[in-house]
Amino acid sequence: MHNSHDLLGRLREEWRRLGRSTTSRRCGTAFALRHPELALAGARDLGDVVDALEPRGGRSVLQRAQIVACMLEDADDPMIHRALLQTLLPGVVSVVRQLGFGRGVIEDPSETLDHAIATLSELIVDWAGESRPYAAPDLLSALRGRLRRWILKEKEARHSVDDRARENCPAPESSPLLLRLAAERGGPNDRLARLTYARVFEERALSDLAREDRTSPQALQTELQQFATRFLL
Repeated sequence: MHNSHDLLGRLREEWRRLGRSTTSRRCGTAFALRHPELALAGARDLGDVVDALEPRGGRSVLQRAQIVACMLEDADDPMIHRALLQTLLPGVVSVVRQLGFGRGVIEDPSETLDHAIATLSELIVDWAGESRPYAAPDLLSALRGRLRRWILKEKEARHSVDDRARENCPAPESSPLLLRLAAERGGPNDRLARLTYARVFEERALSDLAREDRTSPQALQTELQQFATRFLL
């Protein structure tokens, strides 16, 4: 969670530059002109708009809600989309914390946070252009529901893989699974055979294997499940 290379940290660092860019100034001016009721004439760029949405930004709760609602209406614009995502990042962290970061199901808490950010970005795309007076709580509520379903799905998949592994590897020296893995070594499935062996017999953490394989734990787990179903079970 405190890794300087995590997605949340990268987005915050990126926004320091992007929020003050020429494109941001142009989009911020256009946004203020489209919505004079928001009284954003003094905003130099979208960075100022996002700053105005901070609790200490000088706006009331109702004023902030109105700005966010207008941002969602205009979220077809990539810069408005990005500014809205930046605005809601604290809410994303709160939602993930409420769900315990998927603890007990997702091995790396940062994976849950990264998935939550990506899911919120998809929601903004899906809802862009809609008129929602309570856009921020609506988006975060939908995010909470999607994350909860994702965690439950991951839990079911994990239990399925663990059950299959227990059924098929009573002991390494006599395991039919070990023989099947040996048969796959050196062929097109050599990589997945080695990773499966490390996961099942060496009990390596999925997150460690994914890091070494330069992929995400979710993608690797899906690959291993498909490999097991097609070639091992």
